[in-house]
Amino acid sequence: MTAQMIAVFTKNRLNPAYEAARIGADRVAARMGARTVHYVPGRPDDIDQQRALVEQAIAARPDAAVFVPVHGVLMNDWVRRFREAGIPLFNMINRLDDADDYVCFVGADDLKLASMAGRVLYEAMGGQSNVVILEGTPGTITSRERSQGFRETAKEYPGIRIVGAREGLFLYEPGRRAMEAFIAELPVIDGVAATNDSTALGAIDALAAAGRRVQVVGVNAIPEAIARLRDGSLLATADFDAMKIAAVATEAAIRFLRGESVPKQLLLPVQVIQRGNCEAHDRPLEQRTCPPWEALVG
Repeated sequence: MTAQMIAVFTKNRLNPAYEAARIGADRVAARMGARTVHYVPGRPDDIDQQRALVEQAIAARPDAAVFVPVHGVLMNDWVRRFREAGIPLFNMINRLDDADDYVCFVGADDLKLASMAGRVLYEAMGGQSNVVILEGTPGTITSRERSQGFRETAKEYPGIRIVGAREGLFLYEPGRRAMEAFIAELPVIDGVAATNDSTALGAIDALAAAGRRVQVVGVNAIPEAIARLRDGSLLATADFDAMKIAAVATEAAIRFLRGESVPKQLLLPVQVIQRGNCEAHDRPLEQRTCPPWEALVG
């Protein structure tokens, strides 16, 4: 029997979270006797390249696709081509607009993740401080909801002032450059709420180069962020674990292909990781465990 082929779409090769996603998809496919083929734009988050990759994948006739869109709406017409071709699609991380386009969405509650990480930041500053937000890729629901979570939670603290927001594009270098711009224009910055760990790490390095000590939180719990929790340069990160998400999405695809029913949505539990509770995440991606299917579907 030929192994089922799963086409796996991620946004770039620069964000460690997407490397984690590819590892998770590969691990589950190997365990379940399937195989993965990865489709990644050469230019990070490039819409035209992902559109071309969709056409390339459909021509290869995979049994199913596991898909992260590079944009919240501009991939919609191309995503529908999977449905037209009879290829079931399993959406992960960044939710697609039209639920008819996918069999199952796997992700986490972005609003809640950012709200919980933001609360840790605001409490650490005693509810009195100037905070900047490093946003993600424009047009993504993930960026919008995480930014919203930081802002809405800040309203609970009258002394917290959101004094600026810039795009960090979910990547290290754009995050570092955005932080450098903030440092140049704002005399007082007490906290940084970053919509993912890669931008948080860029901000930390920009702040260190400027001799500024600022509280920073991120989202993803990538290994590099756990190291920064250990050295004290990162206050907290929220457990949006792309490896686990991709593993679950890939398992959903394979189970569906085998005739099993799968839920329309699977959201992984939300947790804030700090120095005192990071042991389970303080290991290489290959050594991290994925949640058993039964624990998520009940």
